[in-house]
Amino acid sequence: MTSIDTLALYADWDHGDDNAVVAPIYQTANFSAATAGEFLERSSGSRPTRFYTRDGNPTTARAAQVVAALEGGEAALLLASGVAAMSTAILTLVKSGDHVICQDHVYAGTQAFLTTVMRDFGVEVTFVDQRYPEAFESAIAPRTRLIVLETPCHPVMRITDLRAVAAIARKHGAMTIVDNTTASPVNQRPLEMGIDLVMHSATKSLGGHSDLLAGALAGSTELIDRIWKRSTMLGGIMSPHDAWLLLRGMRTIALRVQRHNENGMRLARTLESHPAIECVHYPGLQSHPQHGLAANQMHGFGGVMGLQIRGGEDAAERFIRALRRFRRAPSIGAVESLAIHPYAMWRNTLSAQELERRGITPGLVRLSLGIDAAEDIVSDVTAALTSRSEYASSGER
Repeated sequence: MTSIDTLALYADWDHGDDNAVVAPIYQTANFSAATAGEFLERSSGSRPTRFYTRDGNPTTARAAQVVAALEGGEAALLLASGVAAMSTAILTLVKSGDHVICQDHVYAGTQAFLTTVMRDFGVEVTFVDQRYPEAFESAIAPRTRLIVLETPCHPVMRITDLRAVAAIARKHGAMTIVDNTTASPVNQRPLEMGIDLVMHSATKSLGGHSDLLAGALAGSTELIDRIWKRSTMLGGIMSPHDAWLLLRGMRTIALRVQRHNENGMRLARTLESHPAIECVHYPGLQSHPQHGLAANQMHGFGGVMGLQIRGGEDAAERFIRALRRFRRAPSIGAVESLAIHPYAMWRNTLSAQELERRGITPGLVRLSLGIDAAEDIVSDVTAALTSRSEYASSGER
């Protein structure tokens, strides 16, 4: 099998119609034709790339070809954001009267879409604890059409058994979609485990540079074509320039994610016994309650982790303020290192019960490690933890 490093570089080389080493940007809304018959020929086929950019574009098609190769899918579709990708897929696969099962730890945007838009459309939604495959089996109903998954799910990095849930869905005739954003295709390939459809917020590890908004779906040609048809009606398409940025970013994904993996393991092991830390939520640690499952279905554990800081909310805030190499920003999978305080961000939008259910405590901090040198990250984080302790002893608030 061709390595993912090589696929990222060459999967689209048979797609171009010129000899440019770097793919050109087709920054155009439409394409001309010599005759009406030529237009008919272009628009009557599957997913035209030279008719109207809402239907397809050569730059976007090349980037989609790389996404499909990275995930091991027959085809892929790019959209304007991760939310656009997930919502368009769900709106294609379910209709009024259907039933959807979703794990209870899932991206907040996915949860909001299911609990508002889809329920408004007459779709029943059941949330289950993703740690237990039998919970999905118990939730199956006669009209269950889709199971929505995400693994690992930050900030507490819970893991879903993809093989087990895929088998349950097939047994009952339901489809499965998994948000693979946190893992990336370098660390996890859900299609190989029986999942029907993979979704990415391509803003994160696929793009990797915090300079674009993008969503991606990968799966069978039949399934992607169905979703493409719906996407042309909903209109949440990706621009050619963002597709080009995504294509550029994916060329180095294997190198970037390898560094994320190395930095994640190094920092997690360093902090596991640190006196200022109650718990490190990182699936690469043997102390993680689902480490065995993570090791079984992942090739690496990434650079995202949750740190439970001793001292609660004030201590967590002091820790983030003391960091020197981290930006306080709400994303993951980038070349730079990022930190957020989930409780402070979400306590006005999520109930106390919802925060508790998600494991979002006042002292929890989420880190997304960049491609910095590991020793610099470890030095910065440990120094910030020391500063936090000094602030606490001095009574600083």
